[in-house]
Amino acid sequence: MTTPEPLPVKVRPEIAATAAYAQGRTPSADGFKLSSNENPYAPLPGVLAAVAAASALNRYPDAQATALRARLAERFDVAIERVLVGSGSVALLAQFISAAAGAGDEVLYAWRSFEAYPGLVTVAGATSVRVPVLADGRHDLPAMAAAVTERTRVIIVCTPNNPTSTIVTKDEFATFMAAVPSDVLVLLDEAYGEFETDADAVDGTPLLADHRNLVVLRTFSKAYGLAALRIGYAVGHPAILAAAHSAAIPLSVTEVAQAAALASIDLEEELMERVARIALQRDHTRQALLEQGWNIPEAQGNFVWLPTGEATNAAADAFFDAGLSVRPFHPDGIRVSIGEPESVEKLLKISQEIVRTLPNGHPGKRLG
Repeated sequence: MTTPEPLPVKVRPEIAATAAYAQGRTPSADGFKLSSNENPYAPLPGVLAAVAAASALNRYPDAQATALRARLAERFDVAIERVLVGSGSVALLAQFISAAAGAGDEVLYAWRSFEAYPGLVTVAGATSVRVPVLADGRHDLPAMAAAVTERTRVIIVCTPNNPTSTIVTKDEFATFMAAVPSDVLVLLDEAYGEFETDADAVDGTPLLADHRNLVVLRTFSKAYGLAALRIGYAVGHPAILAAAHSAAIPLSVTEVAQAAALASIDLEEELMERVARIALQRDHTRQALLEQGWNIPEAQGNFVWLPTGEATNAAADAFFDAGLSVRPFHPDGIRVSIGEPESVEKLLKISQEIVRTLPNGHPGKRLG
């Protein structure tokens, strides 16, 4: 590895010390990319047609994403002012954090959770407060509520949690919201919500009327398969959304992305059939992993979590050498996306070899 050259200008030291977001490794040409939680299905013809029709590339997009916001507002039975569209849910997260928190303020979230959270907080100039997840990978919401201080400005709750694939239940979230001060912004990150099959999982949008400090975030990247176009949305109090909109990069949501999102809503029935197939494959994959001897949490995203601990990097290398790119989070575990059906056989072959090498008593290995 080459040594980076010294900075020729002054930059914020905390930014210079922060590693940039890194994607998973690219597999071989005949391998499978299971590292980015992407939808393995190609876009539907109707979506491709909408993208092709959005041909006025010499014109700026509608900065308000009016047509898409209107469709989403109709879906959630809210005023259009309660919907904000951004260039992916992660961009919206950045906007809300920057709007609410700065130097001296705290942003609270579970850990391990989405790896972009720490960087977004640092860029905003705020301080991260990480509350460890429970042994089974779930949010410890009582501990998160207890960690709130006078400096807390934002709390992020990710469900299903990336990377552990665990959910927050309706009852857990209700108790949590009752304990959180009403002037603290709560961001409910539901990027993988469409893949949930557990009836106890919290659904944020029906709760907005009761909690003015709650904002729900969703994305078209995962279930709808538009990851390359970067488009997501938030639903919440209009004044909070207006503040976040002020923190956005102008015109960052392209016309092509808006057209694809609208077409995806039109084709939602077929797309959700795909989502159901992915969720079913997820459940089958998890069951096979349990039968191999893995101790893994119930999965509700389009991915499963292998708590490999200190063996994480070695296990990720074993998957990669077999043609599977997975996402290691050393020293905690590995996130494996549910990809093409052809990838499952290869995944289970290598996972069987890995679990056999884990010592008895390892948290990723079942007893008996």
